[in-house]
Amino acid sequence: MRDEAARIRTGTMPQVSAPEDSDPRIRLTLPHLRALEAQARRISFLPRQPARSILNGRHASRLRGRGLNFEELRDYLPNDDIRTIDWKVTARTGTPHVRVYTEERDRPTLIVVDQRMSMFFGSVLNMKAVTAGECAALAAHRILDQGDRVGGIVFGDETIAEIRPARSRRALTTFLTALAEANALLAADAPPATPMPMNRVLESVARIAPRNHLVLIFSDFDEVDATTHRLVAGLARRNDLVIGLVSDPFADDLPPDARFVVSDGALQAEIDTGDRATHRSLADMAQGRLAAILDWQRSLGVPVLPLTTAEDSVTQMRRLMGLAGARR
Repeated sequence: MRDEAARIRTGTMPQVSAPEDSDPRIRLTLPHLRALEAQARRISFLPRQPARSILNGRHASRLRGRGLNFEELRDYLPNDDIRTIDWKVTARTGTPHVRVYTEERDRPTLIVVDQRMSMFFGSVLNMKAVTAGECAALAAHRILDQGDRVGGIVFGDETIAEIRPARSRRALTTFLTALAEANALLAADAPPATPMPMNRVLESVARIAPRNHLVLIFSDFDEVDATTHRLVAGLARRNDLVIGLVSDPFADDLPPDARFVVSDGALQAEIDTGDRATHRSLADMAQGRLAAILDWQRSLGVPVLPLTTAEDSVTQMRRLMGLAGARR
């Protein structure tokens, strides 16, 4: 599996041709992900956001943007902002000095995409894996177009591919290729596997993006615990962090009289939501997880984009970014 992850990361996986009738609501392909570039042009991940954007805070943008590089220490000149005065140097020399900074030319962005088996589900329009992948591709196209470095982490149940941020078309292609190839591993008849823990992925994010990155995570956050909260809090303190929470209406609002069979590929079980206790237990579990992640907006100041499989990815991304009503 380690070799397979390396092949996904470097784009050397054996090419598997998608069936001609492959449904884009179920399966991601590289041509489809590339074609999303034109749809991404008006979306912005810069600090200045449209008034209705979920990334626009009540008083100021939640995105801090590019960092600052120290350029020089020089004498104070008329009309200089007094907030730039270096008081220690001024006290030592007896003359006012200011510190001069310039904005970094670009900012590294890490886009994290969940392609585990829990994402291979959809009851209305798309699979969760497709919604996550399309939204990640839209972000990747736009971030490179606005002049920033783009990279990512694409992970499945047993594989994790890391693409270091770079300001190049090659880095974008490597990321999109890794995404399409990880998605191709998802199948209803795939052998059962222990899902990769979200916390392991977040630890990899913290290693690659120690500070001053834009980090976007698209996942259903199938398993979260106190450690997840701690890792997310740490990422948010040192970076601009945005969560793309992918959910499906079936899990959000379980039908009260459904009978269905679930399987891990080896074992299966029948679930009857007509049983009140079963229905309540499943509903509480699904809604409690979503509520916990949405609460990160309040407790950690992390913007959460509520993404649904029931709506076209481009349409909802544009609406969440404050572009509702704008022409596509």
